[in-house]
Amino acid sequence: MSKTIFVLNGPNLNMLGKREPGIYGGKTLVDIEADCKEAGDALGFHIDFRQSNHEGKLVDWLHEANDAAVGVAINPGAYGHTSIALHDAIRAISVPVVEVHISNIHAREEFRHKSMIAPAAKGMVCGFGPHSYILALHALKNITQ
Repeated sequence: MSKTIFVLNGPNLNMLGKREPGIYGGKTLVDIEADCKEAGDALGFHIDFRQSNHEGKLVDWLHEANDAAVGVAINPGAYGHTSIALHDAIRAISVPVVEVHISNIHAREEFRHKSMIAPAAKGMVCGFGPHSYILALHALKNITQ
């Protein structure tokens, strides 16, 4: 039986493939989901892939992950720079969380340089395009073994 990893996606990520392809690339969130599920299979994980534009829904899913998953990869989108609620939700759960960003947030606008998630997460993967998700899954494999 494979272990479950939640892959959570925040606001505007449903617009991937249409939204600023020069920054985020041409893959859609559906494409990234398929890549994650393929990588998850190879790593022995069941991938539960979700997206919401609503902060509270992401908080609810983090709480759910505490009982239903062995780890979480989260691309919080812009909430990563603003959400104390997500920070607190990550600190409230016992499963490891890896923050994911498609772009290199440290090479972008100044307001994107600070992550509210990073101090609560096990680590962050950013700047490798959609492959950042796969790298996060590999990190979770190492952390959960």
